[in-house]
Amino acid sequence: MCELLGMSANTPTDLCFSFTGLTRRGGGTGPHKDGWGVAFYEGKGVRLFHDPEPCATSPIAEFVGKLPIKSKTAICHIRQANVGNINLANTHPFVRELWGRNWVFAHNGQIPGFFRRVGMYEAIGDTDSEELFCDIMNQVRHSLPRDAMPEQLTQVLVGLAQEYARQGVFNCLLSNGDWLFTFCSTKLASITRRAPFGPACLKDVEVEIDFAAETTPKDVVSVIATEPLTSDEQWDVYERGEWRLWQLGEVVASGKVEVPVHSTEAALTSPKNMPSDCEPRPGQR
Repeated sequence: MCELLGMSANTPTDLCFSFTGLTRRGGGTGPHKDGWGVAFYEGKGVRLFHDPEPCATSPIAEFVGKLPIKSKTAICHIRQANVGNINLANTHPFVRELWGRNWVFAHNGQIPGFFRRVGMYEAIGDTDSEELFCDIMNQVRHSLPRDAMPEQLTQVLVGLAQEYARQGVFNCLLSNGDWLFTFCSTKLASITRRAPFGPACLKDVEVEIDFAAETTPKDVVSVIATEPLTSDEQWDVYERGEWRLWQLGEVVASGKVEVPVHSTEAALTSPKNMPSDCEPRPGQR
């Protein structure tokens, strides 16, 4: 199964620390070697990087991991292909425009035989994930007015997520740059870092950071991932069917819906990540 990484913060923040840990799982400590991508929001703009190569050995991923790109909202995905060829068109996250905003989506799971409903948005690649994203965009555009309130939008997104989760495994991250919607079908966890900040150690690579030296007392930074990325922090594990809407690092709405357990879930579950001891490395957060 693929792995997800999202960030919501109240101040422009770089993703270098978490991104470094995640990329090791892309062909290093994990099997997700079929491509990777990351999207950083900058206002209404999106800075995108995609690569169909394993991120653990990708020069592009190494380059991005050293760039202190600051964003309030970011979405990252590493892929273990189960539907669709390994190529650039099938690499998450996917982006579409709606109502003058860039909407970014990444999916973890599989819904066999899924076909989107008819609408203006069409898939470029051949993954069920992109078909799901296009279906979401078509349904949101069809169901809601341009000036829909967040409560209306959330109601539609939760209904669609539950519908998809009844058909297969559907863990997702979705954002328009203002908010970050997260849904857990099988696996998702989060951590919110705020003052007083302390140190943290990545699970998958020997990197440690002291957030107190990199932040201000007013900073709030939340990270959402398929599997916890650090070994010495307490992550909040989502329940099956749980959804949360994030904005500026905080949960502004949340809930839980009923979703079934599918017989294919065991085959789609990622292996546990290999822990490692820490050796401090400055300059990343």
